[in-house]
Amino acid sequence: MHRSFLSLLLASTPLCGQITLEQKETSLRVNIDGELFTEYRTDQRVPCLYPLLSPSGGGLSRNYPLTEPGEDEQSDHPHHVSMWMSHGLVNEVDFWAQHLKRKGTIVHKSFGPHFTTSSSTGKLSQSTSFTVNLSWEEGETVHLTEVRTYSIQASGKSRTIDVTSVLTAPNADAVFGDTKEGTFALRLAPSLRLKGKVAKGSILNSNGEKNGDCWGKRAAWVAYSGPDNSGEPAVVAVFDHPSNLRHPTWWHARNYGLVAANPFGQHDFERKKDKHLGDHTLKKGTSLTLRHRVLFHHGTIKSAKLESTWKQFSKQK
Repeated sequence: MHRSFLSLLLASTPLCGQITLEQKETSLRVNIDGELFTEYRTDQRVPCLYPLLSPSGGGLSRNYPLTEPGEDEQSDHPHHVSMWMSHGLVNEVDFWAQHLKRKGTIVHKSFGPHFTTSSSTGKLSQSTSFTVNLSWEEGETVHLTEVRTYSIQASGKSRTIDVTSVLTAPNADAVFGDTKEGTFALRLAPSLRLKGKVAKGSILNSNGEKNGDCWGKRAAWVAYSGPDNSGEPAVVAVFDHPSNLRHPTWWHARNYGLVAANPFGQHDFERKKDKHLGDHTLKKGTSLTLRHRVLFHHGTIKSAKLESTWKQFSKQK
């Protein structure tokens, strides 16, 4: 389908100083300067990006369950697949943890039609983007369709991935239920955890709150900092765009390396009695757009310039 276009694009793009894409039938590898940065994978119950590598080359995401657990990794939460998006209650179907009686899968349908690559060698920057078409399914029932675009940039000691998800209720109303189990998420390497044998990480949010105080709070962004799996200093930050539903969102930020932006978990995060407080109904035929940026930085919280990144991202329309 888009293979001939992508092949032409790759053939015309120099390897040095560039992002290149290697597409297979159901996966797509993203290389920066000829080295793996991440790969879009569809061999799990939901599509994900794995691995996630720092500009230093060190690992920033947990390996399990995409591969065997690495040294000092825990094989808990098998639904935590590196970097992904799903939700625990959509029309009472569990697309997150598979704990409920009704279980769903997010099916990769196709790539495209969007593939672009551009560069500005004067500033040593590169960018690329690609689109995937997804279907949130329970058996033969389609609860949601999704057009998801990944836009990737590399500059100096930083990499960013912008993820834009356009979710549509094609056949009937879709109710996103109030639960902490969701939604746009990453599971980070053990070295970025706050607790554990090799844990040396810390958490900071845009409010200035730290570590355990970040859980369940509303904030524009949340950042984990500490060593990557090779011991190099690293920062991983997730930003919630101002156009998103209920911005600033709530954060499911755990000391074991899970960070998730979740606009639907209000009763859980605020410990309210009304279990439907955070419900959101997407009417049949309408769409909801969610936008997030993830920053991967080789360095410290200070050198990551999080507020500058936030301001730049927040101004994008």
